[in-house]
Amino acid sequence: MQSISSGKLALFDLDNTLLEGDSDHAWGEFLISKRLVEEKAHREKNDYFYDQYKQGALDIHGYVAFTLEPVMQLDSCQRTQLLADFMEHSVEPIVLDKGRQLVRKHLDAGDFCIIITATNEFISAPIAKLFDINLLIATELQISNGKYNGKISGTPCYQDGKVSKLNDWIDQQKQRFKLRDAVFYSDSINDLPLLQEVAKPVAVDPDQQLRDKAESEGWSILTLRG
Repeated sequence: MQSISSGKLALFDLDNTLLEGDSDHAWGEFLISKRLVEEKAHREKNDYFYDQYKQGALDIHGYVAFTLEPVMQLDSCQRTQLLADFMEHSVEPIVLDKGRQLVRKHLDAGDFCIIITATNEFISAPIAKLFDINLLIATELQISNGKYNGKISGTPCYQDGKVSKLNDWIDQQKQRFKLRDAVFYSDSINDLPLLQEVAKPVAVDPDQQLRDKAESEGWSILTLRG
């Protein structure tokens, strides 16, 4: 992660914004490919939760428990090895070059760059490192005896929770940053609460609901694909 910078906040959603796909959903498919789960049942449930998310009605507690259940008995070394394999085979191929360039542009301008994502920290932390950002704000996880227990720690970083977690962090910075001066890039209608709080909301390859909202509000619409 980068050191503290002195510019404004530049906020980035992760999945389907900086990535050409959803890392949470890709994790489910990766587990299937490694034969760590039963293919049919796991894919059906993985797709079910992803559909919930796209509809803005995700049971995030249920999804996190489902996501972590196959790795809950692994120790930190085993998790690290599995994540490295996941990054190489499932994540790196969907990292958008224009996403990297956009983050780099803000870093070079002296902005403080944050990836803020509903995806849990187990999956999102190694991905965030690829973008050399200043900070990751993600859905945090409980650990018991060195292993995940399938539960969320604190507020899920989802919908209104993104605003809450970001404001909590800003409050700790002793007025160094202001949300009303920030830019936020996102693809998803789930991020409407935060998009409505920033100075410059940018819809990136948006879903149809967000595209409609962006067009009605006169927000910028950007593509990082192709």
